[in-house]
Amino acid sequence: MFTNMHDWTEIRRKVLVENVSKRQVCREYGIAFETLQKILANPQPPGYRQSVQRKKIKLGSLITEIEKILAEDTEAPPKQHHTAKRIFERLRDEHAYLGGITQVQEEVARYRRHHQEVFMPLSQPPGEAQFDFGEAWVCIAGKLCKAHFGVMSLPYSDAFHLSAYPRENTETFQAAHVAAFDFFGGVPTKTAYDNTKIAVAKIIGSERELTRGFLELESFFLFTHRFCRVRRGNEKGHVEGTVGYARRNFMVPIPEADSFEHLNQMLEARCREDLGRTLWGNTQAKAELLKVDQAAMLQVPEATFEARRIVQARSNSLSLVRFDKNAYSVPTAFAHHELTVAGGVDEVTISCADEFVTTHPRCWDRQQVIYNPRHYLALLEKKPGALDAARPLEGWELPECFALLRRRLEADLGHGGTREFIKVLRLAEHTTLRQLAGAVGYGLSIGATTPEAIGLILRHRRERPVSLFALDGYPHLKSYSIEPPDLSAYSALEGAER
Repeated sequence: MFTNMHDWTEIRRKVLVENVSKRQVCREYGIAFETLQKILANPQPPGYRQSVQRKKIKLGSLITEIEKILAEDTEAPPKQHHTAKRIFERLRDEHAYLGGITQVQEEVARYRRHHQEVFMPLSQPPGEAQFDFGEAWVCIAGKLCKAHFGVMSLPYSDAFHLSAYPRENTETFQAAHVAAFDFFGGVPTKTAYDNTKIAVAKIIGSERELTRGFLELESFFLFTHRFCRVRRGNEKGHVEGTVGYARRNFMVPIPEADSFEHLNQMLEARCREDLGRTLWGNTQAKAELLKVDQAAMLQVPEATFEARRIVQARSNSLSLVRFDKNAYSVPTAFAHHELTVAGGVDEVTISCADEFVTTHPRCWDRQQVIYNPRHYLALLEKKPGALDAARPLEGWELPECFALLRRRLEADLGHGGTREFIKVLRLAEHTTLRQLAGAVGYGLSIGATTPEAIGLILRHRRERPVSLFALDGYPHLKSYSIEPPDLSAYSALEGAER
């Protein structure tokens, strides 16, 4: 077919406008008369048009067999569906197919293309959100690790917020929501989720039994929820696409940060920059559309929501309590006690009934034991022989003055000096190690090395200096006022002497 558009135009102009004879045009351009008739009838080349689909002679009736196999695949597990190669092998072995694999591949592609699911475009009212978690590698304090980032998106304005955490669990799920609400300046009226175990404890037909952690979050912020059908993540397709967009644009190259807190500051800044974009089909930037979302949202409560997971546990004979596959120490006085452990993103708080026990920085590794040496000093006073073998004291870096104090005490008192040294260490239960080290150093300089003397130095240094001596803070010491003496008798004696 003659398809040169320039010549096509010239031929039509010469014949239809300039009245050049058709015979002359055919001779000049070397085309047949039938071709000239088509050029004159069409303002542009019509291209190749196949009126009847070419028959696949060798494949023939086996097309129905291919369609049968692919239809049966819908009932099989997704990872055990037939490939075009496997269908070709079955046709060759079971049906004596003599053709090549290309025709089979074309037929499989055609069937799958025509049987793809068709989706209904959904309306996206202002003030509604979608939430999901994604994964990406990050570099935190020089160490490469996998981060789980929570993404909340607003389909109406296309604004979104993401924050990264070491793991995906109840407390990070809650923390990601709190961070997103603060970023948006409001709480979405309804949020769509998949059926994550963090939010859904059990699925009974079309009903969901929700977890306590999710209900606490929902009760505090008063939003409602919508859960997708099982394995139907496309029902919250906006956030699914946003997770991929964030990974490709915010996580490439691999982000480096000093901590997850620093990383989240970087990510939030990128989310804020993204509000300046204007998407296809919109005349306003995301930041302007976000104002419409905010007008439809709920207000963020003035009270602060604590993102945490609370479990009941019992400390063991080593004065350790388990939480999230790690063990945390408690003072030995609380060994074998029923305890309440509240795990947040940054710290773990432990209490016994209404009494606060201790707090630890949150450990995100697994099967780790986190000790606080101070928790074992009371037990060490009863078992001084364990001083050099106590595991909780391993890695407890004491200033050099402590080693000097121990040598002096043990040189003067023998084994009793070890007990005295442990009593000095126990002073760290109520003060900082830096303050205690200062008191020990001063005590060594003046020869005051007993626990009582060092305790007195420490207490004196902690006292608030006053301009006038006072007994504030010492209720056991009573104040007295003494009347001035009467000296009149002495005056009489002095007169008599004269």
